[in-house]
Amino acid sequence: MFKNVFIFDHPLIKHKVAILRDKNTGMKEFRELIEEITTMMTYESMRDVELVPVEVETPLETVTQYKVPDDSIAIVPILRAGLGMVNGVHKVFPTAKVGHIGMYRDEETLQPREYYCKLPDGIENKTVFLVDPMLATGGSAVDALDALKKRGCKKIKLMSVIAAPAGVEKVALAHPDVPVYVSTLDRQLNENGYILPGLGDAGDRLFGTK
Repeated sequence: MFKNVFIFDHPLIKHKVAILRDKNTGMKEFRELIEEITTMMTYESMRDVELVPVEVETPLETVTQYKVPDDSIAIVPILRAGLGMVNGVHKVFPTAKVGHIGMYRDEETLQPREYYCKLPDGIENKTVFLVDPMLATGGSAVDALDALKKRGCKKIKLMSVIAAPAGVEKVALAHPDVPVYVSTLDRQLNENGYILPGLGDAGDRLFGTK
């Protein structure tokens, strides 16, 4: 596996992914599970976060403590399914600004197409969480990372719940400086570019559109 790729192997995540995959899991529970898994992944992915010293007054004395700098985190979901992960990151960083990158997949070529990009001011100075539940072919993730870097972003972390080996490899090779955090690495892609065993279309299951 590539040095910039981190596959989680946590019993609680495995438990939640098992329920997530079930075709009988309803929209509300599916959405809650995506958020819960994202929150756990956020904790782990921030082990290397930069901290700044602050003086804190306890009821007894003043002490030096360490905090994540204010306004240093941004969340950028790849539309539309990435929206399902935003609240999971917000549970850890409730004041994080949110940008959006819109991508769709050409059904014939399977190539991503960007149709929207709106990012917070000063995003080039923030640690950016690029989030998308499914890392399938890797095309959308690579293009979204290209778009963020083009706009000056230097510290980016990509988080996906389910990934295929082909997608992980494509991102890792195209952006070796970007840590890739994946909850679960699945077996392969099918002929239509869907992850197997996967969990179906994450966007449809999040928003009840099918």
